Amino acid sequence: MKLLLDTHVFIWYVRNARELPDVFRAAIRDPGNEIFLSVVSLWESIIKFQLGKLPLPEPPQTVLPRLRDQHLIQSLPVDEASVPQLAELPPIHRDPFDRLLICQAIQHGLAIATADPAFAAYAVPLLGAP
Repeated sequence: MKLLLDTHVFIWYVRNARELPDVFRAAIRDPGNEIFLSVVSLWESIIKFQLGKLPLPEPPQTVLPRLRDQHLIQSLPVDEASVPQLAELPPIHRDPFDRLLICQAIQHGLAIATADPAFAAYAVPLLGAP
């Protein structure tokens, strides 16, 4: 399985947070899966950190790439082919970061690991979805 982690799922995973569903933890740890963290998550984290909404021990531009690499998670860049998908998405979810993650998942054939129920309204595979 090719899996794209939503920002909060990545943070829960690296913190070993109890909020992380076991199915997510198992999928991320499964060596047969390809796990990705989008550059969009780094962008989102930097903004939230600057606004005081994301407490981290170090600035996200330092700590998140290091943690991603330590956990053998691949970086997913924002590519031109993913962005036009935005024009096709219905305006259900207003979060621009989440909308771009959805576009990347569609473009690259990835399932998304997220606890955000708004993702279910889109035609994108979700980890643990029925």
